[in-house]
Amino acid sequence: MANDMRSAPDRAPKLFSLNPAETEALAVLRRDIHAHPELCYEEQRTSDLIARTLTDWGIPVHRGLGKTGVVGIIKNGSNSRAIGLRADIDALPMTEHNKFAHASVNLGKMHACGHDGHTAMLLAAARHLSRQRHFDGTVYLIFQPAEEGGGGAREMIREGILGRFEIRRAYGLHVTNVLPSGVFGTRPGPLLASVDQFDLTVDGAGGHGGMPHRSVDAVVIAADLVGAFQRIVSREVDPIDTAVVTIGAINGGTTYNVIPPRVSMKGTVRSFNQTTRASLEASIRRIAEHTCAAGRATCSIDWQASYPVTVNDPSETVFLRETLAARFGKARAIEIPPVMGSEDFSYFANEVPACFAFLGTGDATHAAPNHHPAFDIDESAISAGIAAHVDLALGALARSS
Repeated sequence: MANDMRSAPDRAPKLFSLNPAETEALAVLRRDIHAHPELCYEEQRTSDLIARTLTDWGIPVHRGLGKTGVVGIIKNGSNSRAIGLRADIDALPMTEHNKFAHASVNLGKMHACGHDGHTAMLLAAARHLSRQRHFDGTVYLIFQPAEEGGGGAREMIREGILGRFEIRRAYGLHVTNVLPSGVFGTRPGPLLASVDQFDLTVDGAGGHGGMPHRSVDAVVIAADLVGAFQRIVSREVDPIDTAVVTIGAINGGTTYNVIPPRVSMKGTVRSFNQTTRASLEASIRRIAEHTCAAGRATCSIDWQASYPVTVNDPSETVFLRETLAARFGKARAIEIPPVMGSEDFSYFANEVPACFAFLGTGDATHAAPNHHPAFDIDESAISAGIAAHVDLALGALARSS
């Protein structure tokens, strides 16, 4: 049963707390990571910092999975039970607008999704767990690269992280300013959408802007496609289901009176089940080909399948919410609706029972959403994230097999 707990082998766990010195050290660590963001598979400085910190605390590390990934290992006793706690470590390719002292020093790179907070929380939890001696089993601290489009979780799994370390369950936390600071949100089943993206090129025939009859106007055809794609969700997807089709970029032409021969488009599609996911690709290909043919143009589509749906195991979700409610109260461990964002934690959840949850870090001065150039988090929420990691690890290892 999800709530069946084993008694502690020797003594009760120490209650989690941070003294003022530890709180300040954690803030310094988080701000250092924030100030030095690195993009996917380039996180060498961040990986070195993680490995050095864990080693200084006497925690063995394994490096190299997913190129820049780091796995810390905290083992007690002889039990084979093992769980994984995951934090992503990469940043986004965007320029930070914040002006505080720990703003990014790397132009065009920013921790705009809170991965600096994830890394700091898991490091602090690792230090606390390493001081525990009452649990029987192994906690693997997974510091994963390349979540922002690089599929770092997929690569770590391909390179054998789950089999090499025999990880039986996995948990992940993600900060968000959408939730109030210190509030946790999750749900059983699909939590985050799948995401695919595509590059579409419309090839017409260029000409003079005053003589459109002597050209095949790729701009007009591209405009038709934008509208037609929006009808996929409203007229081809079951109303009980849900999906998103977004065109994020259109590029073509150079000046006022020249009809360009080519227009390029970039789009993303998101959904919560595999059947709808497949139908979205088929619909976009069909509409693009026939609309272009009707306009006497041709097209090509480069479809890039990306992250699958993040599906929380129902039993693990009950365990996570009950664990968090026991410490923070039910009002701070809530069920939330599905989110159209995506996550490569989905690859872990496809392989082992897993649960992913959000930690609120928003308040009056931290209202900018994730991926915004002014994004930052309420640092006071980090201690809740650390405690959540510790409680989940100890609780998961205590559960009967």
